[in-house]
Amino acid sequence: MIAADEGLAELHTHLGGSVASDILWSLAHEQGIALPVKDFWEFDKLVTVSDPRGVENLDALDAIYHWTELIQSSPLAVERSVHSAIGGAYRSQGITTLELRFNPMKRNRGGERDLDHIILAAIRGLDRARLEYPQVRAGLILMMDRTFDARQNAIIVDKAISWASRGVVGVDIAGPRPGGRRYDYRSVQPMVETARAAGLGVTIHVGEEGATGAEEIGEVVDSLRPDRIGHGILAAGDPVLMEKMREAGIVLEICPTSNLLTKALPDEEAIRTTFRAFVEHGVAFTIATDGPEMMGTHLRDELELLERIGALTATELAEANARGHAASFI
Repeated sequence: MIAADEGLAELHTHLGGSVASDILWSLAHEQGIALPVKDFWEFDKLVTVSDPRGVENLDALDAIYHWTELIQSSPLAVERSVHSAIGGAYRSQGITTLELRFNPMKRNRGGERDLDHIILAAIRGLDRARLEYPQVRAGLILMMDRTFDARQNAIIVDKAISWASRGVVGVDIAGPRPGGRRYDYRSVQPMVETARAAGLGVTIHVGEEGATGAEEIGEVVDSLRPDRIGHGILAAGDPVLMEKMREAGIVLEICPTSNLLTKALPDEEAIRTTFRAFVEHGVAFTIATDGPEMMGTHLRDELELLERIGALTATELAEANARGHAASFI
């Protein structure tokens, strides 16, 4: 197991899932947001995956994100959220490399708030945290969305490039699939190429669910050529695809507890099998939480889980952590 004084790296955590419920509760009241519950503990259930059996599917998880994104829809709330997420990660887990990802357009009240103001608030939270915790390397990833049109996603990439000198380090795409249909990742190829040409890192959410998940990973590898892939667990059943990812040098960001809670993986044996497949085929990966507060886990919990179930040895865990520091876009 990694020593307590050895810095950890976490590359896949969403801002909407990284802030403690008590802070979100205060932010909601400060902004006068009408909540559907009046009791804090009911609110806690609203903004976390509180049932140990998890959620029914990713759509149910998006419903939880609806509330955290709404609460974080002001410059004040975004700044405080980024600041608390970075500080909390270092204080509780000893995380010294941290990338936080969020979609600024899901926090500007449909255009009511200025988009640059939201992003700059996140940067201010980043700056404050880095001053208070100089041991931590932290950066922001701006996310496109699968429900957005090309113009909206292009704007997000343009903003990421504009603020790259202030701590925005990469771009991503996630979100629900419109109508539950397979998403055409080639539609964001121009945006991805623009981001890459500007020196930003590229990570793509893909291969977490669905009958065509492995095919989607192949499409992403061929058309988007990302540096990293968020999740990508469905590649574990396809030796040819794993070989392609290994040759491309793509690093997976795997979130074990999140995959269990969203039913992406059915049980701990499936986690073990998935990781052993990646190890045996030389696929690079890092370990992450997806959002520690929302998922009710922390990075050291994930490492302990993987060692306990025989998914990874202590040496392999240390290698994955070192890879996280090296694969960071910061």
